[in-house]
Amino acid sequence: MEQFLQQLLNGIAVGGIYALVALGYTMVYGVLKLINFAHGDLFTIGAYLGLTLLVSAGIAGALPLFAAILLVFIMVALFVALIGFLLERTAYRPLRSAGRLSAVVSALGASIFFQNAIMLIYEPRVYVFPDFLRPTFTISLFGFTFPGIRLFIVGVSILLMLLLWAFIQKTRVGTAIQAVAIDQDAARLVGINVNKIISLVFLIGPGLGGIAGLMVGLYYGQIDFTMGWGYGLKAFIAAILGGIGNIPGAMLGGFLLGIIEALAAGYISMAWKDAIAFFVLIVILIVRPTGILGERTAEKL
Repeated sequence: MEQFLQQLLNGIAVGGIYALVALGYTMVYGVLKLINFAHGDLFTIGAYLGLTLLVSAGIAGALPLFAAILLVFIMVALFVALIGFLLERTAYRPLRSAGRLSAVVSALGASIFFQNAIMLIYEPRVYVFPDFLRPTFTISLFGFTFPGIRLFIVGVSILLMLLLWAFIQKTRVGTAIQAVAIDQDAARLVGINVNKIISLVFLIGPGLGGIAGLMVGLYYGQIDFTMGWGYGLKAFIAAILGGIGNIPGAMLGGFLLGIIEALAAGYISMAWKDAIAFFVLIVILIVRPTGILGERTAEKL
């Protein structure tokens, strides 16, 4: 029973990371019908920037550990959000009327640019987070002991997703985002500035992705410049699994994918976890081509 709970918690933690990255994919697709292939590399930038701020910039040594990590989370989110905003303005907005293929090629080009820029700046090697940055405390729940870092990742992920959901569902700006996702022309007719809404989406999605990148570094203790490809692919799968263009679907897909991978690694084989996750995706897409929640709120955020 303890092993099952440990694997389940691990799956929820990793799934929360997938879900945060998947939200960036699904929000951009919701408003532009575009897959932002550079999103995984923005996630990588968040991981490297977080390590730089904590260690090289000395923030971890100047403040108590929890305060330092919280401050760096905020700084990473803001900086990566700014990069996402600039990416939309330079790589996507000029091609908005040129057709989807041109935008896809631009997204792939941006991904290659970011990955190579990270490699040139930080060199093509694995970076390790110092042990003192990775919480080693444990928490006892229901008679079982769990690593505190897992609960921290789960808590932060769920909190951010709830805040995003509340923002989309309960605010005027969130309503405007939903309107743009449904019909951009109709949104313009009622006075919504579509360009500003799209820019906002490119701020929110990359910001969440940057936070997820830093969480991966704290969780696993090491990062490399190619990590965005793997996590970006898994997050993209999570978005499709839940119903791409659907925010609750991205959350559900991320958690489901993480749990499937963790249980497969724990009870079958680590080598088979990816194959099993893809198999489940194929089965679900055969049964429900729009994803688990995609049909109920198709084309909507």
